Formats: sequence, C-alpha cells, structure tokens
Amino acid sequence: MPWTETTRRQYERRCPRYASDLTDEEWALIEPMMPAPNRIGRPRKTELREIVNALLY
Repeated sequence: MPWTETTRRQYERRCPRYASDLTDEEWALIEPMMPAPNRIGRPRKTELREIVNALLY
C-alpha cells in the first residue's frame, strides 16, 4: 500500500526510534555543551543530536 495522508498518520512515530535515543529533556541538558557551528567553512549537514544518539546506540 502506498503512503497516503491517511496511512502516514497511522504509522507516525511519536517516540524515539531506539530505547537509547535521547529524550527532549535529556537533549536540553546536553545541547548547551555542544560546540557551536563554525562561522568559517561548510555548514553542518548532520544534526549533533543524531550523532549523540548513534554513539549511545
């Protein structure tokens, strides 16, 4: 069955993908300690939260 607006709502995730993924409250504690984006060079392509989630996985 192809994705439609009806089926998309049915399978929407409202929780973390894995048990080790950070909650919003945990990320709020860690985020201020993450390095700020560098003004020189390329912009980031990967979210830091996803990197931390991968390390915890």
